[in-house]
Amino acid sequence: MRVADLLKGKNATVMMVEPTLTVQALAERLRSARVGVMIVSHDGHALDGIISERDVAYGLAEHGGTLPVLHVSDLMTRSVITCVPSDSVSEVAKVMTLRRIRHLPVKEGDTIVGVISIGDVLKSRISEIELEANVLRDIAIAVR
Repeated sequence: MRVADLLKGKNATVMMVEPTLTVQALAERLRSARVGVMIVSHDGHALDGIISERDVAYGLAEHGGTLPVLHVSDLMTRSVITCVPSDSVSEVAKVMTLRRIRHLPVKEGDTIVGVISIGDVLKSRISEIELEANVLRDIAIAVR
């Protein structure tokens, strides 16, 4: 299975925020969109960074009461690991596990075409394992 297959079952909208947005406004957007991460882009196309709920939690521990007025650019991860639609889900799972990443932007050329989560990867892998188990069970029944 490929990353492109995961994207087919997801909303095609990539949630983005501007780097100048306040953390308070970011938190409101994360809550209203019911997502845990957003792409940071100054123009709606470029990948300037990524910001997650975890970044906000760490920011609270570091900045305390000043956190709500800080900008997204103050907390975002600037060095973003990405994948492409043709990557295999198993390879992406390895990267996410080894690098302790919960969300990966998917790029096609310079365009961000989606974001996949560790939950998307896990759901896919469970489906594959269930299919394999069913095939093996059917083979065992057939050879009796």
